[in-house]
Amino acid sequence: MLSQDVQAYLAVRRAMGFGMKWSGNLLRGFAAFSDAAGQHHVCSETAIKWAGSTPSVRTRARRLGLVIRLARYLRAEDQRHEVPPPVFGSEDRPRRTPYIYLREDVQRLVQAASGVGRYPNPEYRGLTYSTFFGLLACTGMRLSEAINLRMQDITADGLVIRHTKFRKSRLLPLHATTQAALERYLPKRRVFAPFDDHVFVGLRKHKLFRHDAYVAFRRTIETIGLARHPGLPRPTIHALRHTFAVRALETCPDDRDRITRHMLALSTYLGHSDIADTYWYLEATPELMRNIAESSQRYFMGGRS
Repeated sequence: MLSQDVQAYLAVRRAMGFGMKWSGNLLRGFAAFSDAAGQHHVCSETAIKWAGSTPSVRTRARRLGLVIRLARYLRAEDQRHEVPPPVFGSEDRPRRTPYIYLREDVQRLVQAASGVGRYPNPEYRGLTYSTFFGLLACTGMRLSEAINLRMQDITADGLVIRHTKFRKSRLLPLHATTQAALERYLPKRRVFAPFDDHVFVGLRKHKLFRHDAYVAFRRTIETIGLARHPGLPRPTIHALRHTFAVRALETCPDDRDRITRHMLALSTYLGHSDIADTYWYLEATPELMRNIAESSQRYFMGGRS
């Protein structure tokens, strides 16, 4: 049965460090669809029909891409599995230009977040979100990493980020001002929810919900007037991570060897699996491209790079 083959494939992928939650659910759905059609091996026609059942062309391409990778794996041992052609085009899409916050915008955002509180404990809720958004801005960590942060992850050397997107752990050293902000927050946090060990908890005294963080962020953005403008990138929570990466790149030294070490350190700090994901910011941000062009011009004019 194809369902058993999918389960074996998912087990191998997870052993290699891939989460396979979203894609695993889809592949199990494809296996059930194929088995119901009497197809116990990957069939191109069936795969295309299954992938094409969604209205979005990009989603069709992604669904079919999952089956293509599955079929390539299974075909190594059983030639009866067909590898479907990518009839819906590429799964990839151009990465959007990230929104980059001005330094004063980040300061205003953190300050305004303290006012998003509501009954029954507005002071605590405001303190939580001002600390939460400030930590995201100062460390560039992912939203899920901040939400899952636990008390024991706060150490004298920094924050320990455990088993993240690529099942890797890393240490994030903190600036003294960031450490001080956490130390102001933690005593009130411990009193508010002493029986939950997450650093950030909601009014229910359990781990902060992603949806609640989005709602608080949207209200804060509206409060400080950072509305989205047509044709321009949209300010988001994840854009705080983009902003951290760009500001770090702006401080990159001039010497080639030092640049290499700087980029590797930043990639490690951000938890990127491929340093190319870090280098992407160089071409994605117009300001950085202007800096590169100006440095190149100075170099060719005989000045320092």
